[in-house]
Amino acid sequence: MARVTGTEGGRPVRQVTRGVLALAPRQFWGAGETVVRTALFLAAALAVVVTIAIFLALVVDTVPFFARVSPVDFYAGTVWSPDIRGIYGVLPLVAGTLIIAGAGCLIGIPLGLAAAVFLREYAPARVREVLKPVLEILAGIPTIVYGLFALLAIAPVLQTWFGASFFNGANAILVIGIMIIPMVSSLSEDALTAVPIDLRDGALALGATHFEATRRVVLPAALSGVVASFILAFSRAVGETMIVLIVAGQNTDLTLNVFGQMTTMAGWIAKRATGDVAVGETVYLAMFAVGVTLFLITLVLNLISDYLRTRFREEYD
Repeated sequence: MARVTGTEGGRPVRQVTRGVLALAPRQFWGAGETVVRTALFLAAALAVVVTIAIFLALVVDTVPFFARVSPVDFYAGTVWSPDIRGIYGVLPLVAGTLIIAGAGCLIGIPLGLAAAVFLREYAPARVREVLKPVLEILAGIPTIVYGLFALLAIAPVLQTWFGASFFNGANAILVIGIMIIPMVSSLSEDALTAVPIDLRDGALALGATHFEATRRVVLPAALSGVVASFILAFSRAVGETMIVLIVAGQNTDLTLNVFGQMTTMAGWIAKRATGDVAVGETVYLAMFAVGVTLFLITLVLNLISDYLRTRFREEYD
């Protein structure tokens, strides 16, 4: 904005001054950045608040349960028969959860890591363009569809070849193993991609084969991200519900026989969380005690994942 301040040689002298409008854009963007920063903080805080709220909601009904059932009997007991015998020993459910999730990871983790290495290090562009969308589709399939697939395609084969019961733990193990492949593959591929190309080129220049460079240079450099993907996949398998509920059966005995019926903590909660359980009954409260146990297991797994990612993370300039 200009205004006349005097005359010089008969001509008016104009002085340019900054008005409010000249400063408006800078002030506007400063305010906009504050709004965005606040919105992002609230979004992050919301996740923390929701997690705490879920935990407190579980604890509210878990405390009365442990007033009726000893925590020692609950966590050390080997018999789970709340409806018939009124015995609440959660070890059979914990064992079933760890067996199904652990065996599923023994299938899914190697396949997922192999897929990630192939896609990142070996696959031509055209092959990658086909395989990555297929893996993404596999990740988006609802778990109940996996369960139906197991009933139609896996259960009859196991029943015929291995003499398994139609509903058995091996059904859940195989399908959960397939289900976690995309998670391991995606996270591991991101970790491998973060490794600088100079490390690969340096290994190849020193005479290493492509496989040796991948195994002895790239994978160790991406170790933190790869191991974190393993633990997150195991955490996902531990919390799986619908697959176990549909195909694993409802046996709550402590057993290692994966060809017989088994169940998990999440599967038992899904089975009992129906309208025929009266609020305040011990069985009702037991669902929350099992839920807290499952919550704590997944929390510990996620904390381990964060620790390993921080402990073994490599930083490159």
